[in-house]
Amino acid sequence: MDQSRINPILEKISAVRIAVYGDFCLDSYWVMDDRTSEVSIETGLQALAVARHYYTPGGAGNVVANLAALNPAAIRVIGVVGDDMQGRELTAQLQQLGADTDSLLIQKADFNTYSYLKRLVGGQEEPRIDFGVYNERSAETDRQLVAALERALQECDALIFNQQVTGSITNEAFIDEVNMLFERYPDKIVMLDSRHFNDRFRNTYLKCNDREIASLNGREVTPYENVPVSDVKGYGTEIFGRYRKPVFVTCGERGIIAFDEAGHHEVPGIQLKGKLDTVGAGDTAISAITLCLAAGLPPAEAAAFGNFAAAVTVQKLFTTGTATGEEIMLMAKDPDFIYNADLAENEWSGTRRTATYYPDTEFEICVPEILDKLGHIRYAVFDHDGTISSLRQGWEEIMEPVMMKSILGGQYDTVDAGTFHKVQAECKAFIHKTTGIQTIYQMEGLVNLVREFGFVPKDQILDKFRYKEIYNDGLMEMVNKRMEKLANGELGQEDYTMKGAVAFLQALKERGVTMYLASGTDADDVRNEAEALGYADLFDGGIYGALRDYTKFSKKMVIEKIIRDNNLQGKELAVFGDGPDEIREGRRAGGISVGITSNEVQRFGHNPAKRPRLVRAGAQLLIPDFSQHKKLISLLFQESENYAEA
Repeated sequence: MDQSRINPILEKISAVRIAVYGDFCLDSYWVMDDRTSEVSIETGLQALAVARHYYTPGGAGNVVANLAALNPAAIRVIGVVGDDMQGRELTAQLQQLGADTDSLLIQKADFNTYSYLKRLVGGQEEPRIDFGVYNERSAETDRQLVAALERALQECDALIFNQQVTGSITNEAFIDEVNMLFERYPDKIVMLDSRHFNDRFRNTYLKCNDREIASLNGREVTPYENVPVSDVKGYGTEIFGRYRKPVFVTCGERGIIAFDEAGHHEVPGIQLKGKLDTVGAGDTAISAITLCLAAGLPPAEAAAFGNFAAAVTVQKLFTTGTATGEEIMLMAKDPDFIYNADLAENEWSGTRRTATYYPDTEFEICVPEILDKLGHIRYAVFDHDGTISSLRQGWEEIMEPVMMKSILGGQYDTVDAGTFHKVQAECKAFIHKTTGIQTIYQMEGLVNLVREFGFVPKDQILDKFRYKEIYNDGLMEMVNKRMEKLANGELGQEDYTMKGAVAFLQALKERGVTMYLASGTDADDVRNEAEALGYADLFDGGIYGALRDYTKFSKKMVIEKIIRDNNLQGKELAVFGDGPDEIREGRRAGGISVGITSNEVQRFGHNPAKRPRLVRAGAQLLIPDFSQHKKLISLLFQESENYAEA
């Protein structure tokens, strides 16, 4: 979905009237701080101190909050609360969201408002305290709910039927009556999302996750199992064929798959670099998707919109967040999609190899369709470090301690082992996610991490430019020693380049390919290192790197300029790199993205740690190095192998 589609969709949503039935809950957050707590005089027990507390609608209430964030014409709630302070707070909050609560019933006996108390200690959530576990809805309550549902079907454009709490439907007759009701209104959009009764309702659209769609097909799955996307496609097709109503399956970071009469429509997940909280993401997805359907959008487009909305909310920590139209608009601008997530994590599946290799080579074909695009390459963009050069091999080992010392500050040498390893894991994960982007953006992320961990006083936190200086000082000390050995003739080109890389560049040059070098390293350093290694002249398109004004360079800018200036079709451009950034941008531009899973220490062979991130970034072809450069030329240019080997 193009960003330009977001505003027209929001305008259509503004006319939608929608109703929500479900388990309306109140999420309570108590931020604990025992610094000023005291021992009770009466009991002698240590009191627990609450520094601050806040409350948000949960369950179906979070669905309403997500709907309200997208500003439909009207929202109606249908459900039950108890005659208690939690119910009064929840009702007030729903009304503040602009919802009509006339059908939010109060059951005084045998019913407490569903409420979940979450205590936060040191940023970590303690075991939850639950209210409403033993609720029993009365027959009279159910009768009033069915009547409210019928009014909603008559007066609203769509109904979300949301069930999340174990045991919240206590009367079997309620299910029968609701099914008869849905049968009377077969043309209405009723979106079902039920944790325990997806198989009991008819004449509804369906939103479920990958495990739930597997269960509906009779497969037993564990609570945290990721069902392969290939299996989900089969399961979703089966369920759509059974009920002939659109089906939407959320697959976490792997995105959303929609099923309708046209088949399946796969929307890839979005790569997000910060900390994530997936609680409530399903509520966001069902809200956005149902509003789109009620506004007249087809299922495929509704799924794409819902995917953007969910990507917004998972980045909001310690709250069940919502996504506004403005936030979705920003998310839809150049999103970093996750491709082939199952393949990325599973080169092997049990005893079966899921990876596919081109015959007689070490080239992994991640996207079989890429073979149909080959034979037309006229331009090529190369990353430098780890793709061609190994002069900067080991930069991660320099950046990691720089980050850790920056985060821990004066406590670097004294902090406990658990905290030290937690910070170390966070740094490693950050470096892994940001490989290939400009150093200044990595340092921008470091500033955020320093603030989040809170070990360094705010007035002592450096800016991204100063952190970059500290990192560069350490890195260039290592690089300069290697450059000296190169200049003195102690080591040569072959000692600091990936095996076969220079020969491959020369073969491209012979075939008239215009080549560009684009690196996240500072521009002057890239040029100097390419000249020292003896291949700078091969890059007749230009050598690009980070600039002092870092906003004026990115690999994306280079690729877009090449396509624009030369009026290229995607298949005429190839992008080579060992980092996600260039691979992602090559894929985004419609080019041929070749990932290099290089082992930089030995300068040949496969580094398995690189494979998952390159596949997820969109690599269509993976190679360990350029040692089989003749066969690679043969494949990319669709030349006969005999000619390539000559």
